[in-house]
Amino acid sequence: MSVLLAAALSVAAAEAHAQAQTSAPPAKAPAKGAKPDPGKTVDAITVTGASQQGFRSSIDRRSYGVTSDLATTTGAITDALKNIPSVEVDVNGNVSLRGDTNVTIMIDGKPSGLFKGANAAQALQAMPADSVERVEVITNPSAEFSPEGSAGIINLVTKQTHKAGKSGSVRLNVGTGGRANGGATASYNSKKLTLTADVSARRDTQEGNGDDVRTILDGHGHVLSSSDTQFHQRGAAHQWSARTSADYDLDDATRLSGELRHFNFGVDVTNHAPFVGLDPSGATIAAFDQRQRFRIDHDTDAAQATVRHTFAGDDHVLTVNVSRERTGETVHPQLEQVTTLPVLPDLFTDLRSKNTLTLTEGKADYTRPLPDEAKLKAGYDLRIDENAYDNVGLRGTEPTDAAPDPTQTNLFRYKQTINAAYGTYERPFGDWTVLGGLRLEEVQLDLNQVTSNLIHDTDYFKVYPSLHLAYRVSQDQQLTLSYSKRVQRPNPQDLNPYRVERDPLNFQAGNPNLQPQITNSYELGYQYKAGGTFYLATLYYRQNEHGVTDVATDLGGGVLLNTKENLSQSKAAGLELVANGHITKTLTYNVSTNLYWNEIDATGQGLDQLLDFAGRRSAFAAGGRGSLSWQATAKDSFQINGQLNAKRLTPQGYADPTFISFLGYRHKFNDSLSAVVTAQDLFGTLRFRRIIDTPTLHDESGGKPNVEAVFVGLTWNFGAAQKRPQTFDFNAGATPQ
Repeated sequence: MSVLLAAALSVAAAEAHAQAQTSAPPAKAPAKGAKPDPGKTVDAITVTGASQQGFRSSIDRRSYGVTSDLATTTGAITDALKNIPSVEVDVNGNVSLRGDTNVTIMIDGKPSGLFKGANAAQALQAMPADSVERVEVITNPSAEFSPEGSAGIINLVTKQTHKAGKSGSVRLNVGTGGRANGGATASYNSKKLTLTADVSARRDTQEGNGDDVRTILDGHGHVLSSSDTQFHQRGAAHQWSARTSADYDLDDATRLSGELRHFNFGVDVTNHAPFVGLDPSGATIAAFDQRQRFRIDHDTDAAQATVRHTFAGDDHVLTVNVSRERTGETVHPQLEQVTTLPVLPDLFTDLRSKNTLTLTEGKADYTRPLPDEAKLKAGYDLRIDENAYDNVGLRGTEPTDAAPDPTQTNLFRYKQTINAAYGTYERPFGDWTVLGGLRLEEVQLDLNQVTSNLIHDTDYFKVYPSLHLAYRVSQDQQLTLSYSKRVQRPNPQDLNPYRVERDPLNFQAGNPNLQPQITNSYELGYQYKAGGTFYLATLYYRQNEHGVTDVATDLGGGVLLNTKENLSQSKAAGLELVANGHITKTLTYNVSTNLYWNEIDATGQGLDQLLDFAGRRSAFAAGGRGSLSWQATAKDSFQINGQLNAKRLTPQGYADPTFISFLGYRHKFNDSLSAVVTAQDLFGTLRFRRIIDTPTLHDESGGKPNVEAVFVGLTWNFGAAQKRPQTFDFNAGATPQ
C-alpha cells in the first residue's frame, strides 16, 4: 500500500487543476502578514468543500465519515472500519489500531458491553454499518476519556436527524449465498421535540475451510509426534436490532434526552474436523473424526437518560448522563467424536456457558469558557461492571447417556467499580494551542471463582496525565505533539482460572494474577489540507509494561492449553501516512499506509521458559488501504478499494498479512430512490495463517473463509430530511457535491 501512497502523492500537480473545478470557493485570504486565529482553527478542521461525511480533525482526534462508502451500505461495522486509516480488522472480526488489539470501542461516546469478551468480534460483524455516520479515531485520548485501551478509542457516531418535520428511509440488500440485510428509520422533529426510531436485520453465511498442522519437538530439532486436523465449517449468523430516542427542550437552555436500544445476534454453525496423528517416522498412530455444532445467542438491552443545560456564554454546558446495559449470552458447543485408531468408545460433549454482563454508569461533564479563549472541562465518572459466567458441561458416548462433567462445570463472578474524576484545560498562545489534562481513577476489583472457592480482591489508585500541543504553521498546515498514559485491564474471562475444554485437543484457562498493562504513548503529527485535499503524517511510539498476551503450552499428546500471561514489556513505533484528493474532476483517491516496528521482551519473571524462547522478538511490518472513486455521471458512481492487514508479531510466532478488496456501483433513479451493487473479496484473496514456532512446538493453522459475495440493494428516502444522493469520498470528504 505504500506504493499506492507514493503514486497518489505524485498526482499533486493534477490535483491543483482538479480542485479549482470541484472544491468550494476558497475562503477569503487573511490580510497580508496576518495569521489565522489559532483559537478558532485548531479546535476543529474540516476539509473545505466536504459534506458532513468528510474528514475532520481536532487537537485530540480524527473523524471520518462513512456514509458514502458503499461497503457500509450492504456490510457490517467491520466492513466500514476496514476503510478507516489506523484501523485493521482481521478475518475473525478482531479490531486493532496500528497493530494493537487493545482498543476501546464506543457508541456515541459511551462504552458498551457488546464489544467486550470472547464474542466481541461476532458482535461487530453482526452490527449493520448503515446505522453509523462517522467513525472517530482517538489514538492518544485526552484525560476527558477513560484511559482504558492501550491502542486508543474508536467511537462510532450514529446517524442523527436535525431537519424539521417527518422523515425516514427504507433499505433492503440481497446477496449471494443466502445473505441479506435491511432496515428502516423514522423521525419526527419539531421546535421542542425530536423522536427517532430505527430497526435493522441481517443474515450472513459462516463458511470456510482450513487446517491445523501441529508438530511436537524435543527442543533439539527432533520430531516426537505430529498431527493434521482439517476444518470444514458451514452455518449462518443472524442479527436484529431496534433503537428509539427522544429529545425534549424544556426551555432554550435545558434539554432532556432518553434512549432505548435492543441488539440480538445469533450464530449456528457446524464444523467437520477429521484428525490424523503421526509418529516420528510419519506412520499413522491416531485417527478420529469430529463433528461440532456451535451456537451463540446474544441479547443486549440498554437505556440511558441525559440532562444537558447551557449557561450564559459560549460553550458553557453541564451534561449529566446515567445509563444501564444488560447482556445475556449463551454459548453452546456440542461435539461428537468417533475414534478409529486406536478403536475407542465414541465421545460426546455438551458445554453450555450462560453469561450475564451488566454495565452501570453515571457521568457528569462540565465545560466552561475562560478569558483569552481558554476552555476548562471537568467531570466525574462512576462505572460498575458486574458479570457472571456460569459453565455447565455434560460428557458421554452419545447425547442419550451424557452425564454432568464436574471438570467442565463452574461459576465465576466478576465485579469492577471505577471512580474517576478528570480535568482538562485548553488555551491558545499565539500560533500554539495547548490542551493538558489529568485523570484520577480508583479501581476496586472483586473476583469469585465460586466452584473452586477462590476469592481474589484488589484495589488500586492511578493517575493518568495527557498533553496535546498544536502549532499552526500556516492556513493549510499544522503540527501536533501529544502524550497520554493509558491502561489495558484484563478481560473478565481472562481472569477465570478454571480450565475449560474447547475440544479434546485445545483447552483454555484464565489467570487471576494478571496485572493491568500500562502504556505510555507519544505522537508527532503533520497535517496539510487545502480545498478537497489533505495529507497526514504521524510518527508514534508506545511503550507497554505488563502487557497481557496469549500463551500456548503443550500438555502432552498434542494437546494445547491456551492461557494469558503478563510480558515484561513491549514497544511499538511507526510512521502512518494518509493522502486524499482529486486526480481529475470526477476521479478521487484515498490511500494510507502504516509502517511499524514491534518488539516483545519476555526476559525475566520466568516467562522465557514459559513461552519456550529466550530474549526478545521483534519485527517490521507494513499495511494500508487504497481506494478510487469515479463519479461517471450525475446519477452513476463507481468505487474500488482494497485493504492489506500487516503481519502481526506474537510472543511465540506471528500471523501472516491478509488482503481483501471491494467493488461498488450506485445509480440514482431520483431524489428518493437509489440502487447499489457491491462485491466483496471477488478475487478470493482473503486467507489467514498463524504460526507458533518454539523449540518444542511448531503449529501452523490457516484457512480461507468463504466471504465472496455480491449484493444488490435499494434505498428509499422520504420526508423532510430527504438528502441529496451521496457521492464517494472514501471517508475523507474530497468529492464534489
